[in-house]
Amino acid sequence: MMETPHPIRVMVVDDHAMVRKGLATFLRIKVDLELVGEASDGEEALRVCEQVQPDVILMDLVMPKMDGTAATQTIRERWPHIQIIALTSFQEKKLVQEALQAGAISYLLKNVSVDELAEAIRAAFAGRPTLAPEATQALIQTASQEPKPGHDLTPREREVLVLMVEGMTNPEIADRLSVSRSTARAHVSNILSKLGVSNRAEAVALALRCELVS
Repeated sequence: MMETPHPIRVMVVDDHAMVRKGLATFLRIKVDLELVGEASDGEEALRVCEQVQPDVILMDLVMPKMDGTAATQTIRERWPHIQIIALTSFQEKKLVQEALQAGAISYLLKNVSVDELAEAIRAAFAGRPTLAPEATQALIQTASQEPKPGHDLTPREREVLVLMVEGMTNPEIADRLSVSRSTARAHVSNILSKLGVSNRAEAVALALRCELVS
């Protein structure tokens, strides 16, 4: 267990009174953790946070008025030294992504054990993330489902990309494919747009890196 000169100051944000009560009881039995504030929604969390300035916040995500993701983003913008652990019953991919993008350092489900939660709080205080296995799985699934760059290129655009990789200019591409120069230019412009790059060199580098051309 990490030793700190003072107890880690923890705030609990949850719209269910019983959950807050349970977390308060848990925090009382850990000598290195101290409950310094509670809130029942995101709006109240901002007010209490300003007053008590906790080290770590246990943040529910699905709440009335202002949800936990919005509250997390605002708190992290105003007080970047405060670490936030998303503590929720939900493991949807979208929620996991949104909470982490908003600035939560950790994502845990409410079925976590008392000791695991205590360790996650200590880790967050030290700047180390903790992810529930379900959250990690959700992120892995999301990453594997992201389409490969160039997935939306038409057969003609792929032809043009091959010629770009060969180093051909727009006029040379037009001649090779027996199309007008404006058509060739339009194809190149579409390719840059679909690949999300700003110039031919970046397009060629991406095509080679992602093996878009054989």
